Amino acid sequence: MASEDVPFSPLTWLGGERTLARRVGRPVRNFLRIEAAGGILLLLATVVALVWANSPWSDVYHDILETHISIEVGDLIHLDESVLHWINDGLMAVFFFVVGLEIKRELVVGELRNPRAAALPAIAAIGGMVVPAGIYILFNAGGAEFDGWGIPMATDIAFAVGVVSLLGDRVPSAMKVFLLTLAIVDDIGAIAVIAIFYTDDFSSGWFLTAIAALALVLVMRLVRIWWIPAYVLVGVVVWLAVFESGIHATIAGVVLGLLTPAKPLKSEAEEHDIDDLIRRCVRGDASAPVVRRANFELKEKVSVVERLEDVLHPFSSYMIIPIFALANAGVMLSSDTIADAVTSPVTLGVLVGLVVGKLVGISAATFIAVKSGIAPLPRAASWIDVVGLAAMAGIGFTVSLFITGLAFDDPAVADEARIGILAASTIAAVLGTLILRRSKVVLEVEVDDPVPTGA
Repeated sequence: MASEDVPFSPLTWLGGERTLARRVGRPVRNFLRIEAAGGILLLLATVVALVWANSPWSDVYHDILETHISIEVGDLIHLDESVLHWINDGLMAVFFFVVGLEIKRELVVGELRNPRAAALPAIAAIGGMVVPAGIYILFNAGGAEFDGWGIPMATDIAFAVGVVSLLGDRVPSAMKVFLLTLAIVDDIGAIAVIAIFYTDDFSSGWFLTAIAALALVLVMRLVRIWWIPAYVLVGVVVWLAVFESGIHATIAGVVLGLLTPAKPLKSEAEEHDIDDLIRRCVRGDASAPVVRRANFELKEKVSVVERLEDVLHPFSSYMIIPIFALANAGVMLSSDTIADAVTSPVTLGVLVGLVVGKLVGISAATFIAVKSGIAPLPRAASWIDVVGLAAMAGIGFTVSLFITGLAFDDPAVADEARIGILAASTIAAVLGTLILRRSKVVLEVEVDDPVPTGA
């Protein structure tokens, strides 16, 4: 989500004129504000993981991830998980909470609010999930690794949007929205797959506890309890109950995100005037309660979804996802593992599913939707743009790696899938970039060399 460029107050260190603030602080802040920043940090974390896992210090890498951390609360709660599981089950719940916030915003005030506008990317996303899954199944039908069919269904928003943003105006803005909406619908599909098909040892008691906690969230909203720490406390209970129920804990984050209010508590139509409160604050003669009231009134002009996205999106993109990549992308790349991967149906299913399946599935579904009159192609967009973005959607990475951890218990098979994901994401990024650059060249030729009217 792009945020408005508001400078920091000159009263703060970052807004001041100190040399370190001007030459380091503000440039770093500006880098983190660009769309590609998250993808760049994700790429760096992946490179570090691969180098570390294949270095003389690889034992340290695996020892850290396998270290267990326990949390006990009397006889009621006993959690004993490795660092890797805390990252995948705990930190990633925050990532999926942000995904839930983005989905809720799009459903209420964004592109998914208008069924006709959402129809084309939604249909494209479905094609981009069904075809890759089908290709994987063709490679692994009847095999023990069949459970990995969900791996090539995912599109990595941060990576895909980041690469596209680096192309600048070579990609029409309408097509960037198309890709973002497609990726969000893709996320909805991936979340449904995780919840339905990757659930083990289901516990009805804990599931009912989770439902009761979610009902409490709805009641708190109805009576207008607006204190965020109260929701954080209930959210922790929801996460724990979902975790213990056998459903993957990240689903708790998604559901809580979807329950978050996406419209301001205080709308512009309300007549309550806060000008007097603001004037008193500006004059400097306001008491602490007046300042607190003015702060509340101003905050509630912006929805809770937007405020939480503003706070958590940087934390998710620049910390959680790089940590996840660091923990999950460390594949041993010996000659034996690469040789096994080249002939592995898992690696080939993931690779072909992401690179070919996404391109064919999204392009074909979009073509059918446009030609059948269900939805028009976005303005200023060409079919080369569609194919280029379809290729770019083959960057599966984050969610693909995540589903790999759910699908396979055998580390060797999981590594084969990870090699397929890394190779496919690299090929998809290069292929998508080449096609989209070609789109710009074609457009320039058409504009600079028009066909003579007498031809």
